[in-house]
Amino acid sequence: MTTRVSRTALAARVASDIPEGAVVNLGIGAPTLVADYLPEGLEIVLHTENGMLGMGPAPAEGSVDPDLINAGKQPVTALAGAAYFHHADSFAMMRGGHLDVCVLGAFQVSASGDLANWSTGEPGAIPAVGGAMDLAIGAKDVYVMTDLLTKQGAPKLVETCTYPLTGVGCVSRVYTDHGVFDVTPDGFRVRELFGDNTHAEIEELLGLTLIERGA
Repeated sequence: MTTRVSRTALAARVASDIPEGAVVNLGIGAPTLVADYLPEGLEIVLHTENGMLGMGPAPAEGSVDPDLINAGKQPVTALAGAAYFHHADSFAMMRGGHLDVCVLGAFQVSASGDLANWSTGEPGAIPAVGGAMDLAIGAKDVYVMTDLLTKQGAPKLVETCTYPLTGVGCVSRVYTDHGVFDVTPDGFRVRELFGDNTHAEIEELLGLTLIERGA
């Protein structure tokens, strides 16, 4: 029985929902994979927190330019017409509402769209939230790309976040390895389930009541 999709398949699923003409930021970690699966023929402009518009997919082996990296320090490419600018200008774009879509990872997302993605409160955790809070609040739509469950089996979609928040009521949609969920005023609505997953099974895994597709 198949109940999960791979990380690359999930990246392709996220990419398929990004509209033409969108200016998009891809957060550190799994969201960076989305750049490799954007639909051909569509003009989608990728923004990086460290100061670039027009980022392309990962470079081919042997073609890495050490001066071209994303915010996660991974090598990237620059498309024709790409622009480079100061870090402060990049944050002005983020905070000024100029990003159409941001794709972020998460430790938890609440039923009201709160996002926790920077700290679990464990000793040795990173000391500050960083640019994630600017992206979460500044983008017009915030998509989260994450696993449905932690490695220990705890749900990442929760009624209320227990980890420090990155942003309040900011998440629009959550893409997980089990399915896709929209955040609504009434809680999580199932948008799509992958493989053999059923509505009842996902509710049991999460311990939440989910809104049916189409409701």
